[in-house]
Amino acid sequence: MTKPVKAVTPSAVHSASATADPESLDQLRGDCARMAQRFARGRSGAPAPGKPSDLHGITVPARSAALVDGMSEYGD
Repeated sequence: MTKPVKAVTPSAVHSASATADPESLDQLRGDCARMAQRFARGRSGAPAPGKPSDLHGITVPARSAALVDGMSEYGD
């Protein structure tokens, strides 16, 4: 069962800038700079890839395997 979702498009009543031109790149960069302090700095390295022998009990339905097999490789 799906849940109802509130409208996300601002109405003209709520936002006077709804009809204004889109923001400029400078405005966007300024907004990003102000928000940057809210996010954690520094990245932890990616975990080492697992070995195929570590995967136990994984099964892939034949239809899914055929679908993935039919896909092109990344970068094709």
